Amino acid sequence: MRRFNVTVNGVSYDVVVEEVGATASAPVAAPAPVAAPAPVAAPAAAPAPKAAPAGNAGAVAVKAPMPGTILKMNVAPGQAVKKGDVLCVLEAMKMENDISAPQDGTVASVNVQKGASVNTDDVLLTLN
Repeated sequence: MRRFNVTVNGVSYDVVVEEVGATASAPVAAPAPVAAPAPVAAPAAAPAPKAAPAGNAGAVAVKAPMPGTILKMNVAPGQAVKKGDVLCVLEAMKMENDISAPQDGTVASVNVQKGASVNTDDVLLTLN
């Protein structure tokens, strides 16, 4: 016989279970309600990272194609980029998505930082 505490829908039961192939046979006790432990308060969520200062906005806005979290920023203001360069990595639905430069230019401003949550069409950075 083995004894277990089982919680079903928030109610804890003390249960005795007979093992298959056990040599001794003993009556199995009916489940008896047991006081459930006090619920533990969930830890407070960490504050969301704040967006980096926008600086001077450029002529071309690079926007988030979908909601997600910024995993990596590969550029900084003043950095020259070529069309197709990976500017940042956006995680959405457990997938990493590279956000590429739509054209050649210079990064004018970076509006988000690593760890920031973004929504569709949020401006991630701007190019000149």
